[in-house]
Amino acid sequence: MNGRRFFKKVFFFSITIMFFSCCGCFLYAKFSPKLLINSANHITLYDQNNEVFFQGSESMEWVGLNDISDYLIQATIYTEDKYFYKHFGFDFLRIGKAMYTNIKNHNMEQGASTITQQYAKNLFLDFDKTWKRKWNEMWYTMRIEANYSKKEILEGYLNTINYGHGKYGIETASKFYFGKSAKELDLAEAALLTAIPKAPSNYSPILHYDVAKKRQLIVLSNLVHNHIITEEEKNEAYQEELTIVGKDDDISLSSINYYQDAVMEELKQMEQIPNNYSEVNGLKVYTSFDFNAQKILEENVEKSFGENDSLEVASVLLDPNTGGVLALIGGRNYNDSSYNRATHSFRQVGSTMKPYLYYAALENGFTSSSSFISEKTSFPLENEQVYTPNNYNNKYGNKAISMATAIAYSENIYAIKTHMFLGFDALINVARRVGIQEKLESVPSLPLGTNEINILHMAAGYASFANLGYKIEPHFITKVVDGNGNVLFQRNESKELVLNSSLVFILNNMLTATYDPLYIDYNYPTAISLSSKLKHIYALKSGTTQSDNWDIGFNKNVVCAVWVGHDNNEELSKRDYKYAQNIWYQTMEEYEKDLDSDEGWYEQPKNVVAMLVEPISGKPVSDNSKNTKLMYYLKGTEPKETDPTFDEIND
Repeated sequence: MNGRRFFKKVFFFSITIMFFSCCGCFLYAKFSPKLLINSANHITLYDQNNEVFFQGSESMEWVGLNDISDYLIQATIYTEDKYFYKHFGFDFLRIGKAMYTNIKNHNMEQGASTITQQYAKNLFLDFDKTWKRKWNEMWYTMRIEANYSKKEILEGYLNTINYGHGKYGIETASKFYFGKSAKELDLAEAALLTAIPKAPSNYSPILHYDVAKKRQLIVLSNLVHNHIITEEEKNEAYQEELTIVGKDDDISLSSINYYQDAVMEELKQMEQIPNNYSEVNGLKVYTSFDFNAQKILEENVEKSFGENDSLEVASVLLDPNTGGVLALIGGRNYNDSSYNRATHSFRQVGSTMKPYLYYAALENGFTSSSSFISEKTSFPLENEQVYTPNNYNNKYGNKAISMATAIAYSENIYAIKTHMFLGFDALINVARRVGIQEKLESVPSLPLGTNEINILHMAAGYASFANLGYKIEPHFITKVVDGNGNVLFQRNESKELVLNSSLVFILNNMLTATYDPLYIDYNYPTAISLSSKLKHIYALKSGTTQSDNWDIGFNKNVVCAVWVGHDNNEELSKRDYKYAQNIWYQTMEEYEKDLDSDEGWYEQPKNVVAMLVEPISGKPVSDNSKNTKLMYYLKGTEPKETDPTFDEIND
């Protein structure tokens, strides 16, 4: 008996302590500075013309509860938080049940978060499962409940929740999935949308319609159980044939989501920016985004592929003078895959590696006319090993060819001979100077692009050619300002000269040989099909491996890099190699359409001379010359008829 009395005293004492503790926490939360939930995590993104292209916590439009279907509101409450209007932010009964279930099943699958807790998490916190994060979630939940009405909390929650495919907020989601406003949703549509937030990728009606329908049935059954709808209404809604639109309105570009994600990732890496944006009353983020460039790039990607093609694509348009990313495509369809291949994937770059080698050659005394013999060659290596590369389609001139010709044909033999002649470190040194940080192996095949490099990094590397020798840092954000007008970050766009500008000018002119008919001989320039299509002058280099196809080209205004391939490294078919080139030239030509044909090209440096030569051999013209072309040289390095090939020098 005494034991029972003691237990009762301890129990009531504990309850009393908990009660007064909760009251104390509530009062402290009530009189703490009010959380600004309307500006928490609120971000406005501006393009290069200071025009807004995104506003919100994520991709969302804000609507009031009166503009949201009652079906959606009821379905959300009775699916996510049945006692939302009765508790003070925490449902202790659900917490107890969840703890019991998790202990019983030896897992942590059951959760008991209320709508207010989820809202606090969406606004102020990341999703790391740490005790610190859980404590902060509890504290923010109390502060929200202490300072805002249930209507305000529910409205905020419905306007910030993740509905999958990059769609946050019920209005944005409703328009995306059903092409209508949230107020117009019927019971079936509301139940299907309510089903998504539990696991947006798993319950996407676009990707997993049958799974989403099963979850929809659970939502409808909850409404029946709570006497909101009848069994007959449930069955009618479940059997209703739904039309999933699955696309944005005509005003926006779906590919902008890739750019937005890249901006957010860069923002999170900035030490100057607080993790909790509510501390600074939201953020204004100024970027280098060019809406017109993004539109051009997206349209050319869309029209280049067949609907059922399994190929993927990544592309970057970069301002070589600042390093600002003007436009970016991270994949064929953001709604199918939000994985950003432009910023995250690493692929074999093929022959797009060769310009770094040829700049190194120019720096070490080579000229546009420097020649090796194009022939089947085996290279002896250490330990009695032999390396035998092939030219594409096994085409060889069996004669001396100039460096410009080697670039036009993307000659592997010439590249390996140059690489072996200079030593492996020469190529690596140039790549490092222009900002390529990926692992580069000191092997004979390095100029053929056997190492994997990110497409944004390659575009930035080529920017050093486009701006005549300056290293740039590729970036999306130029300035960040808080809600009070304080500048938290301002990018310093100063550049470091890392290459000789005159040599870069010579290299850039050689890179126009890839589509120049004057180089047609025993082989064709790699982009000869573009010779009649290009209205402007560009430097261009393609790269191909069994599973990757690249085209990277530029003038002094813009660098455009395009990669096409399969995520699983599946081998490309012969027809697959046309896509990157088509996307590249159509994008560049449309982007530069208002410029004269040579307006984006480079002025000849004073220490560089032009000389008429035979393009294939690089020799000075003679009376017997059939083809002639102006090629560029540092003063005093012009070719002579008696110049030997490097093979002859070695013999």
